[in-house]
Amino acid sequence: MAKITMTVNGKSVSGDVEGRTLLVDYLRQGLGLTGTHVGCDTSQCGACVVHVDGMAVKSCTVFAADLEGADVVTIEGVADAEGSLGALQQAFRDHHGLQCGYCTPGMVMSAAALLAENPKPTEAEVRHYLEGNICRCTGYQNIVKAVLAASGQDVSTFAAE
Repeated sequence: MAKITMTVNGKSVSGDVEGRTLLVDYLRQGLGLTGTHVGCDTSQCGACVVHVDGMAVKSCTVFAADLEGADVVTIEGVADAEGSLGALQQAFRDHHGLQCGYCTPGMVMSAAALLAENPKPTEAEVRHYLEGNICRCTGYQNIVKAVLAASGQDVSTFAAE
């Protein structure tokens, strides 16, 4: 067992973890933050994306014990201070960028990382950046539209399929 301390969604947390405990499991089982989803266990789907020290990371690919002192943000940490949806989450809602919702936390976290790097991405850049996230419901059109809308771009002529 290893004792770790990290900041999760702005709060300091500490706990004992086995060396083989994945970050996604620590977040879900150790901290009760179940918004981060386990989709594939092979790092293919992106449902488990969180931010670690400002970078988008598939939390099923990193051991919690390796993150001593890290700053982790999960989907629960994206909401506004008063608990309402953040701008990107609201854009997903407004533009129907979700259906079953399983991939949505990872999509939002990946999109947030993109917008932090590139505040006004093109449609092609959004599609390229989200390649590591799989959605089986939406066909991606409305996800792309939501990300573009969240960046402040006019999506009134964006063709949804």
